[in-house]
Amino acid sequence: MLLKENGQKILKNKTKKFIYLISPEKIREKSFLRSLELVLKSNKIKYFQLRLKKEKFTRKFLIAKKISKICKKYNVKLIINDDPYLTLKVNADGCHLGQSDMCLIEAKKILKNKLIGITCHNSIKLAKEAYINKANYIAIGAFYKSITKKVIYRANIKTLTNIKKLVKIPIVVIGGITQQNYKKLLLNKADFLAISSYIWKNKKLKPEQAIKKFI
Repeated sequence: MLLKENGQKILKNKTKKFIYLISPEKIREKSFLRSLELVLKSNKIKYFQLRLKKEKFTRKFLIAKKISKICKKYNVKLIINDDPYLTLKVNADGCHLGQSDMCLIEAKKILKNKLIGITCHNSIKLAKEAYINKANYIAIGAFYKSITKKVIYRANIKTLTNIKKLVKIPIVVIGGITQQNYKKLLLNKADFLAISSYIWKNKKLKPEQAIKKFI
């Protein structure tokens, strides 16, 4: 719920799952799986996206199978980045596609009723196309400077507001989201926050400590 304190709106919601967690690009299997389980225990994470662009299919499959068990244990939906075929093989909940990946219509033929999300950068046009073609959610950003990948497209609150008026599917906001800036995005009706480096590359906090900063 939203509370007022000192004339400012502050978000306080400890029950809703509002985080879309993205994996680091490199995984040390045993230590990562231990950390992932501790993070998912927070009960704040709705989706976990496995994003291993530089790994071979076989290794991604073996890691994904182990992650799938942890996700099911904590009722978190597993999303596979870029690869509808791996999504099927693992029996993940869904797949996330970038603009340079397989087109949404073709992916839907392969994945049937599984979830499909689409990166739409900061584009109203791409968001409308994804909505018309029945994507399950869209991702927009980057809202802030990110250390996960080079920022080419920048979005802002006006972008979020305009797209929110046009589409009736969940919006995931991405790009440099931290404990210091996330509340503004939720207060402006972002449905989910895509977070990666603040959890996995935090120099001051362990992953299970970092996730607790999102109240």
